[in-house]
Amino acid sequence: MSKTNESLMQRRVAAVPRGVGQIHPIFAESAKNATVTDVEGREFIDFAGGIAVLNTGHLHPKIIAAVEAQLKKLTHTCFQVLAYEPYVELCEKINARVPGDFAKKTLLVTTGSEAVENAVKIARAATGRAGVIAFTGAYHGRTMMTLGLTGKVVPYSAGMGLMPGGIFRALYPCELHGVSIDDSIASIERIFKNDAEPKDIAAIIIEPVQGEGGFYVAPKEFMVRLRALCDKHGILLIADEVQTGAGRTGTFFAMEQMGVAPDLTTFAKSIAGGFPVAGVCGKAEYMDAIAPGGLGGTYAGSPIACAAALAVMEVFEEENLLDRSKAVGERLVTGLKNIQKKYPVIGEVRALGSMIAVELFDDGDAHKPNAAAVAQVVAKARDKGLILLSCGTYGNVLRVLVPLTAPDEQLDKGLAIIEECFAELA
Repeated sequence: MSKTNESLMQRRVAAVPRGVGQIHPIFAESAKNATVTDVEGREFIDFAGGIAVLNTGHLHPKIIAAVEAQLKKLTHTCFQVLAYEPYVELCEKINARVPGDFAKKTLLVTTGSEAVENAVKIARAATGRAGVIAFTGAYHGRTMMTLGLTGKVVPYSAGMGLMPGGIFRALYPCELHGVSIDDSIASIERIFKNDAEPKDIAAIIIEPVQGEGGFYVAPKEFMVRLRALCDKHGILLIADEVQTGAGRTGTFFAMEQMGVAPDLTTFAKSIAGGFPVAGVCGKAEYMDAIAPGGLGGTYAGSPIACAAALAVMEVFEEENLLDRSKAVGERLVTGLKNIQKKYPVIGEVRALGSMIAVELFDDGDAHKPNAAAVAQVVAKARDKGLILLSCGTYGNVLRVLVPLTAPDEQLDKGLAIIEECFAELA
């Protein structure tokens, strides 16, 4: 019997816990660049990119060749037992890429959540403090500490009880929703007055562009003031670049556009073109605060993933993907703003590079998020052959994370499908 999406969904429901969500009832069979083919042979344009993992596209030939070559050498030793050069070389390249005019070191792990967990460990060891400040709308992962940092209860921590203590929530600046830079800084000062002294705070962690929170871009002025506040109180600034990194925002790391450098930077997702590697890069003195044995993991910095990540770095240089990221963003934003003019349900189109969001409201009122319309657009687009994602605290934001390598014709076709969907909603 031939496989169908429906038959595989039935097997999935029986075998996989319901807590593992699935946005689209589709099973992928194969993919190339920005096209995915399902088990029934239907092709889809991929505007999701595995949630920002595939900036270099599905199965980029250079990355696959690097992985195949590494497979013939070794697949695993555990770096803490027997080291291998790709790990060291990748750390060297990350050290050179991460913003900041100071000596850096890099730790490699496996997932974004693991990177954030280790960044907090490093900050605590380096400062001798325990508290952490995160922001409203933040997404930092699904492990216990990162769930505490994540600013969205449903669905991530619902029913699990209280998350770890010592975490405090500040307001993320967002002009659209009435949170000014002054409001955000004042919310941190309120934490210092009401909840914890600055000397008890090890780190402030922030996404330069919020991911799950809705693709809101932190103003440069805010980052400058946040950096000054951290310096004043001896607090480490952690930039979570898991989703913004690897060229998504038009620079390799988004913090390159923010006027200041963080003390620690987390990265993952597109850094290895679909293979699992993540890490923390930061000031050498802070990265060395933990004694041997306190950092690492069995699969951390897998030689396969390191080979893939090194190839990703080469692809960015050879194909000028940072310039391409800006061009993709400009093309899509122009198209989406043209659609916005026709359909008042679209309240805002925003982007940094090719990290693009479309926020929907009832009657153009920013106080009335329209999640139902977003869900309809996502479903209609899928039926027309386009894979989209939603996000936002209220689920009313469409997000676009198309591979930077997607050809213009596919970008335009995706825009045409999106316009068709809004026409059907009207």
